[in-house]
Amino acid sequence: MVAQRGGPRRRNGRGSPRRRSDAARRAAYDVLAAVADRAAYANLLLPRLLAERSITGRDAALATELSYGTLRGLGTYDAVLAVCSDRPLNELDPPVLHVLRLGTHQLLATRVGNHAAVATSVDLAKDVAGPRAAGYVNAVLRRVSTRDLEQWLALVTPPRETDPDGYLAVRHSYPRWIAGAYRDALGDSPEAELEAALAAGNGRPRVTMAVFPGGPGREEVMPEGAEPSRWSPYGFTLPGGDPAGLVAAGSAAVQDEASQLASIALARASAGGGSGHEETWLDMCAGPGGKARLLYGLAAARGARLVAADVHPHRAALVKAALVMAPLVPAPRGDRGVGDPAGSAVVAADGTRPVWRGAVFDRVLVDVPCSGLGALRRRPEARWRKAESDIPALVELQRSLLRSAIAATRPGGVIGYVTCSPVPAETRDVVNAVVGQQDGIDIIDAPAVLPEVPDLRSPSVRFAQFWPHRHGTDAIFIALLRRGTR
Repeated sequence: MVAQRGGPRRRNGRGSPRRRSDAARRAAYDVLAAVADRAAYANLLLPRLLAERSITGRDAALATELSYGTLRGLGTYDAVLAVCSDRPLNELDPPVLHVLRLGTHQLLATRVGNHAAVATSVDLAKDVAGPRAAGYVNAVLRRVSTRDLEQWLALVTPPRETDPDGYLAVRHSYPRWIAGAYRDALGDSPEAELEAALAAGNGRPRVTMAVFPGGPGREEVMPEGAEPSRWSPYGFTLPGGDPAGLVAAGSAAVQDEASQLASIALARASAGGGSGHEETWLDMCAGPGGKARLLYGLAAARGARLVAADVHPHRAALVKAALVMAPLVPAPRGDRGVGDPAGSAVVAADGTRPVWRGAVFDRVLVDVPCSGLGALRRRPEARWRKAESDIPALVELQRSLLRSAIAATRPGGVIGYVTCSPVPAETRDVVNAVVGQQDGIDIIDAPAVLPEVPDLRSPSVRFAQFWPHRHGTDAIFIALLRRGTR
């Protein structure tokens, strides 16, 4: 091993260890360690650490860049470190490897000077791995500093001509199988678009929010500098800062624009049969409540109530809290369900073994558990947690949930199947397999339901696939189905 996990530290006059590293870099290190050691979520942990340690301003911005940037670039940085290290990376003590990755990100992808990047990494190594690690970290990072990123990529990427997925995986920092899955999702698109899609997954998205249908309009809610979303009438993006104030006030919630459009598409799609009056909608996998909040308002505008379900009680509780915060305009007395929070119901229930009985819902949204590979901009560590071997079990669950959604829908009713993934096995393959096994299910032309949004049809003319590089949204897939009236 390179270093012991601890080591002698000089102490201050009060007898406590003296920390050499600065607060921003130590916070970033703690995020990387927690992600690796206990499967923490960086987007949840980092804000808490910044608040607990009173890290603000430029230091907070640096901690954010180092945390997310290192997690995004981890695959590329490991390829570089493998060349610069005289020991296999899997034999290094984890604290040493975390420090090397943070230092490599500073050297290759930030404006931190080489001397500062190496020196601060050595200080951090002394704090987290002991002084014997410092010399090793210093030597490796000095080797990294001899080339810039493009020069290293030319050296460490496989040949594009003979190993195109390997080339893209190293260059854009993805597991090889994800590069291949994106290739399948884009079909016959040019290689340049595949590269653009992978590059976009490493972008830094702005915070997108949604106001509530029936509440104050977005022009009333948007703070100075915010911009309306391009297609959702409820969405806007923040120029920066913390959305917590808007969320706490109940005037808006954080929600990607494509996620908003999934709820809008379900509400727009034409139903068949019945009198035209709608009574009850279902959000089958509702946690943590973003789509349910929007569906709640859209259903209320039709005089319908929403039933929201999630298999996990704590997520069902989050849905309930989201609906309670929704600023519905009070309904006229006696008009049950319209603008009335009591008209909704939130239940902890397994969609594959539902508590509801019969085909009773006018519209059903099933936003299925998936690989999450469409939201890598927001969850940079997700790409390293998922394996190709995880997909078959997810697909089995997705098919089961879609079958349950169809069974819960009245004749003529509409089903929306949604994933935050572009992977064909989780998207069009699931829908085609389930629809192929049942009679009387029509696939609605989803892009036609969202005519204002361009470039949704490839590679299928019936399903809608959003992409970060095309739409600036998460890579969300939408299929709309209609149950036959016979």
